Amino acid sequence: MTYAQGRVFLDADSHVMELPDFLRDNADPHMRDRMPRIAADGGDVIRDALASVTDENGHPKEKVEELVAMGDGLIAGPKGFEALGAFNSDERTKALDLLGFSNQWVFATFSAGEIFNMTDDPELMAAAATAHNRGMAAFCNPDDRLWGVGVTALDDPDAAVAELRYIIELGLKAVWVPHRPAGGRSPGHDVFDPFWALAAEAGIPVVLHVGGNPLQIKPAWMNTGREVPTDWLGGGENVRGKDMISLHQAAETFVGTMVLDGVLERHRDLRVGVVELGAAWVPAMLRRLDQIAEIWKRSEPELASLTRKPSEQITAQMGFTPYPFEDVGAMIRDSNPDLYLFSSDYPHIEGGRNPLGRFGQSLENFGEDVLQKFYSDNMDRLVSVTS
Repeated sequence: MTYAQGRVFLDADSHVMELPDFLRDNADPHMRDRMPRIAADGGDVIRDALASVTDENGHPKEKVEELVAMGDGLIAGPKGFEALGAFNSDERTKALDLLGFSNQWVFATFSAGEIFNMTDDPELMAAAATAHNRGMAAFCNPDDRLWGVGVTALDDPDAAVAELRYIIELGLKAVWVPHRPAGGRSPGHDVFDPFWALAAEAGIPVVLHVGGNPLQIKPAWMNTGREVPTDWLGGGENVRGKDMISLHQAAETFVGTMVLDGVLERHRDLRVGVVELGAAWVPAMLRRLDQIAEIWKRSEPELASLTRKPSEQITAQMGFTPYPFEDVGAMIRDSNPDLYLFSSDYPHIEGGRNPLGRFGQSLENFGEDVLQKFYSDNMDRLVSVTS
């Protein structure tokens, strides 16, 4: 028996837990020595779990048997490096057999953030992205249910297009870009149109994901004269309560800028996912962008030239993953059912130990058409682009 039953489930967020030499092992030989080791900065819980990994080929046979024996309870079992399939591809196939999801996007956990921060060394950033993408293909490609997510920064537009071509060649199914200005430019700058056009033509969704911009607010906001709290993993590197106030704001700015700069208007086959950044902010963003476009079109010709409202563009071409603790039912009532995507975040603990149960409670008063959109159809629209 599987955890997910009774329908098709497309999982918009899962992860590989990269081992320390993930980038080095997959880098071009002449760049290997320059690659950073993965620090796995996630507090004492993650560091202790990584220290217990003694075999890079996977968990001991007895441990695998123990985890497989959990059956449909696997999702409530160990998380992070200790989870079945956290870093071993064969184990991940066993995990997916038990989870029951038809497909899942697979994101990096640590390496993408390292790559996006290499802005002072463009050559290393490009080489590290290539190494990451090779590693993701090696992990995901043996199982067609695993949809690997490549990465590239946009700071160098030509390098971004070249890496996107490599991502397509590798058979990866989406491209993760950092949600920040790229080389001092808006994502709607003309120089990025070849990138958006290639993604649209190839049917490769562009995704924003937590970690594509700093997780934490500026230290001054944490200065209360009292002890600064650690994150829930026991370190100080991850998200704390106050960080959640603004975690989505850079992504909202990126999305709004893309829309008002006409990126979705010019590239109608482009699909964009916003993942693990919550979604409770989305209904208000839609209203605000519609208001901005209506009012400022009087003084901004580009806004006057839009043929669809921002909310219409976003509904047709984007999707957002709610956190399991958010009320997705309320979001649907406040906007529409075409915007939201199911995700498990496996094997991260942030996804919870029963995401279907929590989402199900929020959606219990909706009909089958809404449920099907949330659990599969909206994700299918992002990954199956048709003109």
